[in-house]
Amino acid sequence: MEFIGYLTIALKIIVGVSILNVWLLRKNKATKWRGGNAVNIVEEFQVYGFSKQFCYFIGFLKVSLAIILLASIQFKTLTLIGVLGLSILLLGSIIMHIRIKDALYKSFPAFLFILMNLMIAYASL
Repeated sequence: MEFIGYLTIALKIIVGVSILNVWLLRKNKATKWRGGNAVNIVEEFQVYGFSKQFCYFIGFLKVSLAIILLASIQFKTLTLIGVLGLSILLLGSIIMHIRIKDALYKSFPAFLFILMNLMIAYASL
């Protein structure tokens, strides 16, 4: 396997594990990246004007897509599903931060993961 292959695997692991970390391990913890002054993920969605149920729905999608992205290390045909799905949801995150006039740095993780997803997608074509 050449360098690009290893880089793509590393990016899939970074993005996939990071999304799982946010939604499964750190969902109830305050971070400087949360929208508004929210201290957990449900409060963050409420700051954006969304319900707890919608938060759980988005969480289900993000966790599922992160697992799909990780599975795509072995099953290459899953790559674009994971990358495109996560990129759309991450773009939604950026839009929500802008909508509530958050500081620009709060959108940085979503922007960075979109860039990584674009690199994965390009390497997978």
